[in-house]
This record gives sequence, structure tokens and C-alpha cells, in this order.
Amino acid sequence: MSDSVGAGSSSRIEGFGFAARTRVEIADTDLGGVVYYGNYARLLDHAVLAFRRHLGIPLMGPEDHMFMVRRLEIDYRSPARFDDLLEIHVRAAEVGRASHTLEARIDALEADGPRHVLDARVVLVGVRPDVIRPSPMPPPVAAALRSLDPPI
Repeated sequence: MSDSVGAGSSSRIEGFGFAARTRVEIADTDLGGVVYYGNYARLLDHAVLAFRRHLGIPLMGPEDHMFMVRRLEIDYRSPARFDDLLEIHVRAAEVGRASHTLEARIDALEADGPRHVLDARVVLVGVRPDVIRPSPMPPPVAAALRSLDPPI
């Protein structure tokens, strides 16, 4: 990938074969120009959707297996600021019967090298939309999640 916004294969960080890039917008920040902590979830979601698109997985989940977030954990390392170019690495860490866990890392790309912003884990459960109950993960989805970075 270049120094612009986009998504695709990446080898900059070992174990992460995918990254999306985006810029911090003014709407993401507080009055001091620092990303408001609650807005990191939106930035992560942007990268997760790009990851699914890259793998050919329906963005909301396949029929009868809609993705819902069960847990989101974020470890903050340093603040991102207005207009920072962020590189968001995503990988499948675990693939289960009805759920999967993604790991993400956000770095701010600066002239003197990347600055580690945060690490995150998100657990997603596939549910039947009509009853909001867990549904078995379709084998093609599990295979796609395992295809890029084998879960650890």
C-alpha cells in the first residue's frame, strides 16, 4: 500500500496480512484535536469491514449468520490526532463454531516511522436475524477467515 487511504495486503507487521488506511477526521476528535476514545470503535469497524470485503465475506454476514459484536477490548498506547494517517492491521485470531475473534493494531504513520496507537480484540458472533440466537458459522466464512493469517 502507498501512503494514501485504502486497504489490502500488508506485510509490515508479522502475523498481520491485511491493513486498512484512513485519516483521522475532525469529527473523530475532541476540542484539542485528539481522537475521542469512543471513536476508535468506528475506526476499527472501518478496518473490519474492509477486511471482510478483502476476504469476500458478506459485510453484514451471510444469510442466517449476521455478525454482532459480543465484546470489544482496547488497550490504548498513544493518542491519534486530527489528520494522522492511520494504518489498521486486522487478523483472525480465533475461529469458533458460531463466533470469531479478530485482533487489530492501529499505528499512526509518521515521517520518522510508525507510532503504536492501540491494540484491540473484537469477538463477533453470528446470529440468525429472525431470533437473534447464535447460528453455526458457514464453512466458507470459516475458510475465508483462516485463509489470510492462520488463527493463532
